[in-house]
Amino acid sequence: MCGIVGYIGNKNSIPILIDALHKMEYRGYDSAGISFIQQNHLHVIKDSGKISNLENLVNLQNPSPSHIGIGHTRWATHGEPNQINAHPHLDCKQEIVLAHNGIIENYRHLKKELIQKGHVFTTETDTEVLSHLIEEHYQGDLESAVRTALQHVIGAYGIVVMCKNEPNTIIAARYGSPLILGKGKGEYLVASDVSALLRYTSDVIYLEDGEIAKITNQDFSIKNLKNETINRDISKIHWQLDDISKNGYPHYMLKEIHEQSLSFKNAIRGRTNLSEGNTVLSGLKNNEERLRNVNRIIITAMGTSFHAAMVGEYIIEELSKIPVEVEYAAEFRYRGPILDSNTLVIVISQSGETADTLGALREAKLKGAIVLSICNVVGSTIARESHGGVFLHAGPEIGVASTKAFTSQLAVLTLIALYFGRLRYLSLEEGKKIVNAIESIPDLIDRVIETSKSTIEKIAGYFLHSKNALYLGRGYNYPVALEGALKLKEISYIHAEGYNAAEMKHGPIALIDEDMPVVVIALKDHLYDKIISNIEEVKARKGIIIAIVTEGDKDIESKVDYAIKIPEVALQLSPMLSVIPLQLFAYFLATLKGCNVDQPRNLAKSVTVE
Repeated sequence: MCGIVGYIGNKNSIPILIDALHKMEYRGYDSAGISFIQQNHLHVIKDSGKISNLENLVNLQNPSPSHIGIGHTRWATHGEPNQINAHPHLDCKQEIVLAHNGIIENYRHLKKELIQKGHVFTTETDTEVLSHLIEEHYQGDLESAVRTALQHVIGAYGIVVMCKNEPNTIIAARYGSPLILGKGKGEYLVASDVSALLRYTSDVIYLEDGEIAKITNQDFSIKNLKNETINRDISKIHWQLDDISKNGYPHYMLKEIHEQSLSFKNAIRGRTNLSEGNTVLSGLKNNEERLRNVNRIIITAMGTSFHAAMVGEYIIEELSKIPVEVEYAAEFRYRGPILDSNTLVIVISQSGETADTLGALREAKLKGAIVLSICNVVGSTIARESHGGVFLHAGPEIGVASTKAFTSQLAVLTLIALYFGRLRYLSLEEGKKIVNAIESIPDLIDRVIETSKSTIEKIAGYFLHSKNALYLGRGYNYPVALEGALKLKEISYIHAEGYNAAEMKHGPIALIDEDMPVVVIALKDHLYDKIISNIEEVKARKGIIIAIVTEGDKDIESKVDYAIKIPEVALQLSPMLSVIPLQLFAYFLATLKGCNVDQPRNLAKSVTVE
């Protein structure tokens, strides 16, 4: 959600800012802009729409090189997405310029006070308040003015600020919205996403909440809001530039679907021990004694991560016999959850910056629970603030609609379930059997993709004009039905709903007619006969059935319109395979409709505000 970048160094900042904004396009945005200093003058170029619009304006103006600048991609919250509301924003004197991620919750109160003091506002945004507030406190020291201004702010922010009177300084600050400082050779960068930095450096410092960085062309310093100096070690980014390229695929989403066997391997690599039928999770080791006493587990997440959490509930309860609840992170901290020191809260977030999930984490810690995280980004806020956790190691996921992160989350949740199972009730032989099954999954993922891809593309072509779709599953594959429906609506804009198949007779069956495609996960398991009954109910009402079926199941093919086959696998691991055809179906249907699958409308990759 929004992208932010700043550069100061010995190169021309303008093409670097544009390149960095392109690297963050996947986060979602509706306008873009840059600002730079030339001969003690601030220049701002911005426009609504794609970064290509901004590039055209830059090329038309053909500005001289500048060694310092900031840039931003905006996802509108306050004010419509147009050129005026696009960032960066200036103060009244046009001496201070600022780009901002987040939401200033008390901006109306601040704006009213500033107007009374003579400030004139030109946009509808909450962000413009910050530039005027900094102007109000500026007395020749930009860092001091930013620090003073932020002490009046309630809300979330990641900001980069410049002043024409200090042409060799960028100030960056964060609270609740990520910012990363990159140290290059004779240059410094600051960004909200590591993807913007990869071309220039792998040496980074993750700013913490309440910290302010002063960056010059020679050095940097970090202080807190109390003006106390903070010392921070430099971390390494282990992703490569190739990780954020399409590598010949037409879309990032298709590339990431194909990468799932590799990302799954990375999620389990070095974490399984066949001889002990167990897992090796170093991120849990420091908390092992507390984990032995856990008598209740809550998993909290949003979106796709929430669906992974639902699968995790099934498998952790089955293997460990510990009661598990799954809750939306957005609701968790506001309902006054009852927690104690024997409660484990697992928070799941691909980015490690999801605002609702971070809020749930902090609430859980405040109430004495032990908190583990599952996320993909080393150095992310959620990873740093949890007591321990497990990284996905899935590599960058650029497509807004999550694919490989979901299957990697399932892999990690299975490892955690096995860990608790062996800690409690699971025998050595049962553990070995599960380890063998887990290690077989990557090859089976590749097999599903290669054997079903052309069939799914053909099936998708029959439903280009569908307005609605239902997805049905039971047990472990009920959350997969929810995830399949989410993928379809996210990228094809077809209304789709996922249901537990047992719910059909309780309402959704009223929607069935000859125009309603129904996607059913109908694997050969202990609920197979019940799913068959649901299929027959749909067919009796002339519904169209697309079924995900077990290879070798000949009986079901006569009952459905289209059958997509996946290999037989242990029931607990079946979601890792059954979701693949649903991802491909959504992808092909969306691309055949001409939709932008990597940047679907109105969506952001990382939701860093509530």
